[in-house]
Amino acid sequence: MDDNVPPKLFSCLSFAANVVREHDNVRIFSHHDADGISAAIILARTMMRAGKGFELTLFSGLNSETMEEIKNCGAECIIISDMGASYIHELNEIDADVVVLDHHKGAGEPGKVNYVNPHSFGIDGMSGGCGASMAMLFSVAFDNNNWDLVQVAFAGIVGDKQHLKGLTGVNPYLFAEGNKRGYVTKEEGSLIPPGELMRSLFLSSEPYVRGVSGNAEGVAALLKDAGIDATRSSSDLNDAEKRKLSSLIAAKLLKQGVSREVMEEVACERYALRKWNMGAGTLASLLDSCGRSHNGGVGVGLGLGDRKCLSEAQNIDEAARRTVLSAFTEIDPCLEQMTNIQFFRNTESGFTGTMCEMAMRFTGGGKPTVGYTVMEKNTKASARCSHELLRMGVNLTEAMKKAGEAAGGGGGGHKVASGAWFPAGNEKLFLDSLDKIVGEQLSAK
Repeated sequence: MDDNVPPKLFSCLSFAANVVREHDNVRIFSHHDADGISAAIILARTMMRAGKGFELTLFSGLNSETMEEIKNCGAECIIISDMGASYIHELNEIDADVVVLDHHKGAGEPGKVNYVNPHSFGIDGMSGGCGASMAMLFSVAFDNNNWDLVQVAFAGIVGDKQHLKGLTGVNPYLFAEGNKRGYVTKEEGSLIPPGELMRSLFLSSEPYVRGVSGNAEGVAALLKDAGIDATRSSSDLNDAEKRKLSSLIAAKLLKQGVSREVMEEVACERYALRKWNMGAGTLASLLDSCGRSHNGGVGVGLGLGDRKCLSEAQNIDEAARRTVLSAFTEIDPCLEQMTNIQFFRNTESGFTGTMCEMAMRFTGGGKPTVGYTVMEKNTKASARCSHELLRMGVNLTEAMKKAGEAAGGGGGGHKVASGAWFPAGNEKLFLDSLDKIVGEQLSAK
């Protein structure tokens, strides 16, 4: 075992694997984003290879309703991935063998739950081990022949942006093992999105380039300025063409206030999945779009090897990205400002976090960004902050939890990416509370 994986962590995973081996059927619950679906695919394929029956359900998150579904599922063995850390007490009350593979900070003693979280072993789950990382380690603890699934794990790692500043925690171990087996390789990063340039630049949200992303005429003008034919792909550009196009994109990003740190993150190393014939970022986008569009089954089917699901997932992904860009271009000029945060109301449920990320990184606002969607009974909010704001003292895990509770709900997540929920109608109370809490965090540093 590599030094990046504490022996006690692998021992806990081995114990959890032994618990699951005792059962013929397993119930799997996971989150519906790229990381959660990647984890679910790894777990499902692990069970399939072991000849075990399984049923898989994706949730947008855990709450009182989804917890009731888990409690009443009737399974003797339950695996929960990419969520569960905040519900350990309730999970302890279930009369079943429960395994939780999460990377979010939580509260409560594990009790009889087989709870494996990088935070419990001194590893930052925000950057050094995601849900798919934990599922991958569980899978090879279950059967060391499952290393090919590391390709799916990297979709989760990239989907949760744990690669932006280099791999840390358990993720370097996963890369090393995947790389020596020929499954995952590194490729040079770039500001140029991969693929056919007219399409990839039009659909680009990372980076989001004003006047180019979502604007066919803007894409054509950019390529003309770069002296590149509109029919070209990023893969067949020569070095001079790459430098020219990257420089033009960088100039536009600087003009819209994007920091050098964010541009370096966008241009970070990419990971190629050799047996999938695509990049980890591409697979992450396919899975994330499927999950957030309420088509999680298509993403899972893709991961389980159903080739028919690939074209369907690609169509879902393109539609989702067009939807996000269309909505974001309307929000971009009119983000509402408070003293310490900026916010927007979103009508596209499922993509609020994505749009928060875009606003935080590519609009130059310099404040934590919050988006909320008013549902029938509850309002769901997502928030993002930069690593610079994190260094200045902002902690969205605490801020969103406290603000959610102040508005009659709850919240949590990671320091730079968190969510909250509360009764519809309490949006002003939530925003006022969050603005005050973030201000206190900044002044206390």
